[in-house]
Amino acid sequence: FPTFFSQLPDPAIEDQGKDYIRPILNKYAALCVRCPGYGTRTNTVVLIDSEGCVTFTERNMINADVNQWQTSTYEFKLHS
Repeated sequence: FPTFFSQLPDPAIEDQGKDYIRPILNKYAALCVRCPGYGTRTNTVVLIDSEGCVTFTERNMINADVNQWQTSTYEFKLHS
């Protein structure tokens, strides 16, 4: 039986459409998007250390007001 090797992501697939998708990613994949009628309302960061300790922090915009944010942080340990 032949052996097949796969590489993810596949470079051939990754290059398809890059001229189309790059401007979209540059505009909307920013850390914080600000456009009329569209924008970031939640930011999430998940940190996991080498011992399986997780810190999950999320910041949510309150009432669509860019000056009001609520931050919640949860810490827990992954089961092995």
